[in-house]
Formats: sequence, structure tokens, C-alpha cells
Amino acid sequence: MFWKYGLFCSIFAGSIWGAFWQIIFTMVGILTFGIPLELDVNQMLIIGLVSGIFYINFQRIISMKIHLTAIFTMTLLVYVFNFGKPYQINESLNNINIFILIFLTSAVTWISINFSLNKISIGKLSRYDLENFYIKLMWGLGLIIFILITLIPFYIMIMTSLKNQQSLILNPLDFSLNINSDFKTLFNSYIELFTDFNFHLFLINSFFVSCVTVFITLFFSIPGAYALARLRFPSKKLFSSSVILIYLIPSIVLVIPLYAIFSQIGLRNSLFALIIVYPATTIPVALYMLRGYFSSLSSEIDEAALMDGLSRVQIIFKIAIPLSKPAIVSVGLYVFMIAWNEFLIAFMFLDDPSIFTLSRGIISLNSSEVPQQHLMAGAVIATIPVMIIFLYLEKFLISGLSTGGVKE
Repeated sequence: MFWKYGLFCSIFAGSIWGAFWQIIFTMVGILTFGIPLELDVNQMLIIGLVSGIFYINFQRIISMKIHLTAIFTMTLLVYVFNFGKPYQINESLNNINIFILIFLTSAVTWISINFSLNKISIGKLSRYDLENFYIKLMWGLGLIIFILITLIPFYIMIMTSLKNQQSLILNPLDFSLNINSDFKTLFNSYIELFTDFNFHLFLINSFFVSCVTVFITLFFSIPGAYALARLRFPSKKLFSSSVILIYLIPSIVLVIPLYAIFSQIGLRNSLFALIIVYPATTIPVALYMLRGYFSSLSSEIDEAALMDGLSRVQIIFKIAIPLSKPAIVSVGLYVFMIAWNEFLIAFMFLDDPSIFTLSRGIISLNSSEVPQQHLMAGAVIATIPVMIIFLYLEKFLISGLSTGGVKE
């Protein structure tokens, strides 16, 4: 069967990567230049196909010089296919920018072909080599698509926040950055967000509510999780299994009765109401996560500590917590993100703009009276703190979650 041969793999990989990157970089060009570009997948499909065949035939003798020559040849072929006018170049487009766009498309296509066809022979492939080829191809495509799905909306959000109202009205597709603008003009949306809309209050309120939620959640969930992992009491298995069931109940079902109750007792329009409700929703999942981690700790440590005269409370503070720092940090980060991003309860409970949290404050900017760039600036500000904290504590998050899943 022809599909089991390396030659077919080279044709398939070259075609896929050529067409794929042509689509991606056409989108990049549209977002960068703010001008519709004509998409022609066929040209890069054919060029990628030829490049794949070339690579699999000469991969053993390919050097850095040949790599560069191949990339420039692919770029030249794009111009030849389009008779010197790729993307239907007109006077509004800079030829240098178009050349860079095509060169990057060719370079990334060639690199992807190298990645997929490395150590693949031109003849019939073994089952291992064939499976390895398709796994690498699918893994590469999936990873790139996932990264793009994540980054493109964030890029659009940032670029929109750096625009002014006039440029957005004139060309909504233009997400390029005017580097000639001064600092005040470029970051005008952010400046006005704090001076005219009191956005700093939203940040302070969210930070306060999130930190208090983390403290209350850990205060109750650490001893609770330790009890589930170490102590014996009636209906322990039933309680342990049902502790996570609160997440099967939709938030909208809970928020309506909570709204009525907190309105009657006069606590609805206050941050104190959020501090009560948020831990009630985060403690169960924190219990579930920490229980798995505490269960993975050796019970012999607890037995030795009890023989030395320590109480259960002392064991929690002197042994369990120090040994469980990665899990506690990961749970704290998870709870912080839930409280930081929570919208429905804050939207239903809060009416006073001076106590709005970030999510509630950002939605208040979504009106005809507030420019779109201010809304995007608020979304960027809401995203960056959590992103920085997540990247800083990532090692604790990964180790805490992975270790907690070893033993139940």
C-alpha cells in the first residue's frame, strides 16, 4: 500500500503543513495589516508537497546552507506562482512586509516538514515508524492550533485596548500597533480607565475578596481534608464521595434563593456577602483536592508523631502542612482564580459601583457610553495578575495536582 511508504508521508506532510501555514499567516497578515488578503491555499500546498519530497530524498546531506536555500526557494516560488503579486498586492501594502510574511510562511513550513519527516526513509516504513510519523504530525498540528486559539483572542484584546476610537471606527480589522505614538496616546485607554472610571477600586475589591476567600477556604479545608484522609468516623465514605456533589448543581439554581435570603437580611449589596458565598462553593473542591494529597502521605509519620505525644492539631500544623506545601499552594491558586473571575454571583449581588469586583466592573463598561478600547483594557488588566501568579507558582501547581492523584 502506497500510504505505508515514506514518499507518501513526505507528500502528505508537505501538503498539510504548506496549506496549514498559508491559512495561519494569511490570518496573521489580516490582523497585522488591517487589510483583507486573498487566501490561496493551493500555491503553498504544491510548494509544501515538493519541499517534502525534496527533504525526504536529501535529508542525509542537508546542511544549514541547504536549509536557508530551501526557504528562500520556497519564498521565490510563491512570487512565481502569483506572477510577482502575492496576496494581490496593491499600493496600500508595503512590499517589504509582504516579503517578510511570505518568508516566515516558508520558513515555518520547512521547519514543520523537518519535524515531521526527520529520520523517515523514502521506502516502505515499519509499523513503528509509520505510527511515529502520524503521531508527530497530529501532535504538532494540535499543539499549534491550541496555542493559536489561546493567543489570538488575547492579541486582539491587547491591540484593541491600544487603539483610539477613531481608528476603530475607520478600520475595525486593523490590529496593528502604531509604534510612532507617544506613551500617553498609546496607553490612553488604561490611563482613562483609572482616572475616569475608578478601575483601581475594582482591583482592590477583587484582590481583597479573593485573598479572604483563599484564607477561609484553606482554614476549613485543610483540617477537613486531613480528617477525611486519616480519621475514622461513621459514614466517612459517603461524606467523602458526596463532598464534590455541590458542583453538579448549576450556579443559577443557587444564586436565586441566595439573592432572596441576602436581600431580606440586608447583606446583598456588600462584599461581605461574597466572602460568605465564595468559600461555600470553593471549600468542597479544596477538600476533594487536599484529601488526595494527604492520603498519599505516609501514615507512619502520623503514628510516630502520636507516639511522641503530639495532638492531631499539632500534626496538621507541624507535619501535614509543611509536607503539603505544593498541594496547598495549588489549591490556594485554584481558589484565588475562581474568586477573581467569578461573575454571576457578583453580578446579582452588587449594585454599588464603589464595591464592584473586576468581573462586575468590566461588564459595567460594556455600554454604548464607554468606548470598546476601555472594555478591552479592563479585560487585559483583569487577566495579567492571574497570569503572572499562575506562571510564578506553576511548579507548585503541577506537583501538587499530580501528587494528589497518586493515592485516594
